[in-house]
Amino acid sequence: WKKTSVMRTYKGIKYTLFFCCYIFWVSVFTESMKYDVVDTLTTDPALLLLTVGSLMFIITFLGCFGALRDASILLKMFLGILLVILLLQIAAAVLGFLFSDMVLHRTEQLMKKAIVLYREDLDLENVIDFVQKKFLCCGVDDYTDWSQNVYFNCSEKNPSLEACGVPFSCCVRQPNETVFNSMCGYETQRDESSPSERIYTKGCLEKIVLWGKQNLLLVGGMSVSLLCLEICMIALAAVQLGQIQKVQLKKKKASGRPQNSTPY
Repeated sequence: WKKTSVMRTYKGIKYTLFFCCYIFWVSVFTESMKYDVVDTLTTDPALLLLTVGSLMFIITFLGCFGALRDASILLKMFLGILLVILLLQIAAAVLGFLFSDMVLHRTEQLMKKAIVLYREDLDLENVIDFVQKKFLCCGVDDYTDWSQNVYFNCSEKNPSLEACGVPFSCCVRQPNETVFNSMCGYETQRDESSPSERIYTKGCLEKIVLWGKQNLLLVGGMSVSLLCLEICMIALAAVQLGQIQKVQLKKKKASGRPQNSTPY
């Protein structure tokens, strides 16, 4: 009875670990396939997402097949990589708290690079539009940041029809508006009198930081939940690895025992 209970526990741990890794694997693979490899990692935020997604895909692949096939080597690699990631996340959180100004500056640079690449990558474009509509903002510091984009650049030599404008996601929706005007941001960078009547003028970075401060419990809860999930997967992998090593040790002992010779 004790042996049966142990085997059931072992199988439960095994398939729980496999299920968790499989869910991560499928979701990461689906998201990673949306992004195209363009330019370089330092200039394209979409490629950064692709790189992170590919790394998570490889990690969850190791966990899935290590759990399913009882492969101790794959489980050791999975366990080691997760431990390194967990330590890096803790270190990043501490450094981010200590050097918050530097992190804010780097975030600002990354967001401005994303504005430059708007219209070059459809998924990146959708992300920027979502952020601007969600936080009711425009640009990084303010709406004039869109002049850094080749399509919205406000110069006399720019032949684009959207020159001196902003994307539609910057526009203020009117209460009684039934049909949305997608050209509502047309030439708003030239309107120095009252652009706030047509578009949101405040930058998204300030709005996002303010939202984070107002929702510290939500952000902290999500971060702690992610860390707990990682710790849980590390524990499951360690337990299964221990069971595999026990089975291998028993097999070695059994194979090393001398067989009883039959007397003639």
